[in-house]
Amino acid sequence: MKATIYTDGSSRGNPGPGGWGVVYYDDERVEEKGGNEKDTTNNRMEMQALIEGLLDLREEIKEITICADSEYVIKGATDWMMGWKKNGWMTSAKKPVLNKDLWQEIDHLLADLDFRQVKVHFKHVRGHAGIELNERADVIATTFADEEGTELFIGDKGRYADFLGK
Repeated sequence: MKATIYTDGSSRGNPGPGGWGVVYYDDERVEEKGGNEKDTTNNRMEMQALIEGLLDLREEIKEITICADSEYVIKGATDWMMGWKKNGWMTSAKKPVLNKDLWQEIDHLLADLDFRQVKVHFKHVRGHAGIELNERADVIATTFADEEGTELFIGDKGRYADFLGK
């Protein structure tokens, strides 16, 4: 079975209050997640969204596409992280990698998926470009950053359009 995850992060100030949002869907289900932190950065919230999206994937998932509007997250996960690991989590400029704790968690989750033989694809999507599920992940992230939150959907894929008011 294939799945797709849309992730987004937001912060009000950098650092400041932040939120993350995830929209996960497969052939049967849609699950939204969101959360916040009091004092964080936008990049950390983008990374936290990816982590939360990868946690607790159903065992029958054999291929996943991760859609994010953060080039930092996509390039970090697909390119930079390998070099950082080889350099002892140091950048090419011999400085400690920012957000190392979250990068190491992402590395662990991706390694686990690789061990389970799950194919992982990353796809960059333009933010605020009318891509419905990216926009929804943004609403989740920003409302959680504002400490308001929003109602989250978990359930049958066929009922999701009704939930969104379509």
